[in-house]
Amino acid sequence: MGIAEKEIKKFENHNCAENAVFYQAMEEVIYSIAPLLESDEKYIKYAILERLVVPDRIIKFKVTWLDDNNKIQVNTGYRVQFNNALGPYKGGLRFHPTVNEGILKFLGFEQILKNALTGLPIGGAKGGSDFDPKGKSDFEIMKFCSGFMTELHKYIGARMDVPAGDIGVGAREIGYLYGEYKKITSTYEGVMTGKPFFFGGSLMRPEATGYGAVYFTESMLEIEGKEPLTGKICTVSGAGNVALHAIEKLQQIGAIPVSCSDSKGTLHDARGLDLKLLKEIKLKRRGSLQEYVKSHSEAKYIPVDEYPQDGHPVWDIPCYAAFPCATQNELCETDAKNLITNGCVSVTEGANMPSRPEAIELFLSHKICFAPAKAANAGGVAVSEFEMSQNASMSRWSFEKVDTKLKETMQMICKRVALTAKDYGVEGNYVDGANIAGFKKVADAMIAEGI
Repeated sequence: MGIAEKEIKKFENHNCAENAVFYQAMEEVIYSIAPLLESDEKYIKYAILERLVVPDRIIKFKVTWLDDNNKIQVNTGYRVQFNNALGPYKGGLRFHPTVNEGILKFLGFEQILKNALTGLPIGGAKGGSDFDPKGKSDFEIMKFCSGFMTELHKYIGARMDVPAGDIGVGAREIGYLYGEYKKITSTYEGVMTGKPFFFGGSLMRPEATGYGAVYFTESMLEIEGKEPLTGKICTVSGAGNVALHAIEKLQQIGAIPVSCSDSKGTLHDARGLDLKLLKEIKLKRRGSLQEYVKSHSEAKYIPVDEYPQDGHPVWDIPCYAAFPCATQNELCETDAKNLITNGCVSVTEGANMPSRPEAIELFLSHKICFAPAKAANAGGVAVSEFEMSQNASMSRWSFEKVDTKLKETMQMICKRVALTAKDYGVEGNYVDGANIAGFKKVADAMIAEGI
């Protein structure tokens, strides 16, 4: 039994239904860092893995609020403060019916390593609620956010824990949450990131994750000696903030993004997507992608109920580069086979862990340039930290300055991951490179701080 198997065996009690995705993420990290554990016994001696996979604390609370019919509604809120060895806890809030403790543990665990890779002084956390903003009025969302922050404010602070947005939590929700925090504490501080620009937010925060994923891909393709994205067909899944801004940046650099998807179906426009119309549908009207074909009859829309039993139609479109930007475990083994068969050269994870383990194994064995989420989608948290810096100094940075720093940060992450992989004998494996580099940084800090 190798060192990875021995370490994984210690955590078998974590492998239950609710913790399935958390266990999946933990298992991937342990296999990746096996060369590091074998080369330096201090990580076993100081029980770093045992300490790292258990959150510092999990806060669970009741949220009560009044709907528009003056009926009392009850939801559950969470904050998983995972690790602050490198800086204050940092990670988003997710409002979605699927939110539970296991999902947030997975996201928080990934956040530790992702934040470490940025080189910025931030730890890892995640939070949210099973509240569903879809179909709710602005007033109902405001009432819920008020109730949520009434509990959450006790556990956060500018140098303690700085939440941000995630699925279901955009500028509107952050604004309501921050407004309630100010009302309760009478303080104006950088306790939330993703705020609207006119009261402390950073320019380019909405664009950051999508832009960052493209910047990372450009750097990875250059390092690996592949052709650039200019003029190449790219497929994207999702139609939220990350996907739309990945599409935007791809178009800006001359690539041709041809697909996106939402919970109701997949859109394929072989001529290249009409981004202005997509933003109108998804950001302003919060509508379905099906509306797109009313204006562009040449485009094809595939409803969910017409999907094949195994696989997602967006990954059966021939492309040079793929960007899964929807949700975890969306890209399966069949999807990976389709991408490889159709000549895909690069896969970049915009969402958190969207590729299943068997799909990643196929990508790596076929020498596909594969950029894992904890490295490739770190642009969002990087600009969140830039927002924290601006708040601390009571200053504002220009769009150009933020964009330049974001691009530099993503290029630095990519180079660090590539060099780490090479140093540990797995050159070209960005999964292992990212896990080793992130783990080593956090682990060394934990050892230096004692127990």
